[in-house]
Amino acid sequence: MKKLFIVTGANGHLGNTLLRMIADDSIEIRGLILPHEDCEDTGNIHYMKGDVRDLESLRPLFETQDEREIYVFHTAGIIDISKKGSPLLYDVNVNGTKNMLILCQQYHVKRLVYVSSVHAIPEKDKYSVLTEVSQFSPRKVVGAYARTKAAATQAVLEMTRQGLDAVIVHPSGIIGPYDRSGNHLVQLITDYLKGNLPACVHGGYDFVDVRDVAQGCIQAMEKGRSGNCYILSNRHYEIREVLEMVRKIADGKRFTVLPMWLARMAAPMIQRHAKRKNERPLYTAYSLYTLKSNDKFSHDKATRELGYYPRDLFETIKDTVQWYRTSASAPCPLPPA
Repeated sequence: MKKLFIVTGANGHLGNTLLRMIADDSIEIRGLILPHEDCEDTGNIHYMKGDVRDLESLRPLFETQDEREIYVFHTAGIIDISKKGSPLLYDVNVNGTKNMLILCQQYHVKRLVYVSSVHAIPEKDKYSVLTEVSQFSPRKVVGAYARTKAAATQAVLEMTRQGLDAVIVHPSGIIGPYDRSGNHLVQLITDYLKGNLPACVHGGYDFVDVRDVAQGCIQAMEKGRSGNCYILSNRHYEIREVLEMVRKIADGKRFTVLPMWLARMAAPMIQRHAKRKNERPLYTAYSLYTLKSNDKFSHDKATRELGYYPRDLFETIKDTVQWYRTSASAPCPLPPA
């Protein structure tokens, strides 16, 4: 039977990378982009406009003239590093996911891969290794973004108990080439390259290559067990380590590293300065909290069951610098992954 792959958030960092990974000529691929976005169809990849908040705008994604097995990668969502978030954040991340679940049931989707986040997983204490859980609650996580991802993930799990074949993946901090959606971690690199990074801070997180996450999504589609979650992480890297890699690759200037207490004091001033310049701040109370939070995520289950193996981050940073220098300004490009 013919196959149809649907990728929501197709112009986002993970979404457009995923399109590169599944660009199989034998499969029709439909990428959902927002009404104000423009991307040209490439080969068997067809872009369709819609909004996950508007269920009816999504129907054309699923409609076919013949019998097809439909597979869905739901990557669309808002990543927000502010503390309080917004009604839009909840509407897109939670209600948008529920709209997709309704349509997946109505159109008898063969399998859904929902892209959650490690932020949906409760932290526990700082010494505990964090593994997959089977229940999610907004009350057990910190930050507006984490609460929306926990709520949406629980909604997906509840739908699997009603018969929907769905697998959940939890990426850690995604970084890498091909980003044009405003990934905060890629912004860290590009701000440094442009000379716009005021300082580095002490702290770090588990950073993973976007291409490894995309491959993990495909592996989850092919091998994951329905109703199961898989962490797609790498390992902890200090922010200064990441920037040292960039500096070495780009032959850049040295940078200042602020202690966390000073960064926390300076965060409100940095945010006000960014607002005056109509720019997005990298350092907020929530992002600084995250850089000191427990990020001991284990991807053992994904390695064991999916064959997931993340690459060394130096390769990721090298490719990100190269991508930024050569193709960051091209509209919706799809070079080989």
